[in-house]
Amino acid sequence: MSDSWKLTLPCTRAEAEAIDASGDLGDAIPGDAVLMTTEEIEDDVESWRLDAYFEVEPDAGTVDAVRALVPSAAGAAIAVERLGDADWVTMSQAGLEPLSVGRFFVHTGAHAGAVPADKRAFLIEASRAFGTGHHETTSGCLAMLDGMADESFANVIDIGTGTGLLAFAAAHLWPEAAVMGTDIDPVSIDVTRENAELNAVSGIELVVADGTLDDAIVARAPYDLVIANILAGPLVSMAPEIASIADAGATVVLAGLLETQRAGVVAAYEACGCALEAVDRRGDWSVLRLRAGDVRFVAAGPFDPKGRDGWALDI
Repeated sequence: MSDSWKLTLPCTRAEAEAIDASGDLGDAIPGDAVLMTTEEIEDDVESWRLDAYFEVEPDAGTVDAVRALVPSAAGAAIAVERLGDADWVTMSQAGLEPLSVGRFFVHTGAHAGAVPADKRAFLIEASRAFGTGHHETTSGCLAMLDGMADESFANVIDIGTGTGLLAFAAAHLWPEAAVMGTDIDPVSIDVTRENAELNAVSGIELVVADGTLDDAIVARAPYDLVIANILAGPLVSMAPEIASIADAGATVVLAGLLETQRAGVVAAYEACGCALEAVDRRGDWSVLRLRAGDVRFVAAGPFDPKGRDGWALDI
């Protein structure tokens, strides 16, 4: 095992949440980095820390890319630490405690021995894709799905699947349902495929797609459960196309939005015939459950992919 490296910078809570919610950062950080954010002082929005772990020594360009993620630390010295012969992934995950939500228990390999017998456990390592369950958006979606366990769904789609966690949860809750997981990032689909094998989840169809703009997604429509855990900007931009693949009376679960962004997201979906039924607020974040109209929504004109530029970072 070769030496690994860690970069550390101070950051604000807003910057930490943007990093956590972005999941894949594309070309922003070269190589297979793992980014971890930590609250240094409880309830102090200015006192957070970013740790970036690397398998090789980061060059100047990589250091600059990490610094660019936290503008508030522009004048701070960046700490570069050589970790030596260590399992850098395990070290980076040391702060990820297991998460118990309803019927589910989400954990990393470091806590494989702590799985309760009465839970459906999912081993989800911190990786190149967003969705370990520890961010409020993902844990909130897990709780929302768990609360709907007594309902019946036959055709489910998870848009922006990340690590696949929510698609896996849906497949567990509704084993007879057809489940599809999609993501704009091919790496996320690769990670989901790996996680499905690791967790003995089978039968989920995986598609790389920008929103719903893919023939495979349209061919499987309409869906009676649509899950979209992305961010507010893309949710608003995609409202007509997401509503158009939902069946009449379908359940639509939306997440990745701040509470301050809720009104704009709800308005975009109300314009497409959806009605807000429930809100699960977790800190600054909200998870929404909406009901599609009694008549299936038909969008007028072609979908405009403009406005999706904020798919990764729009907070």
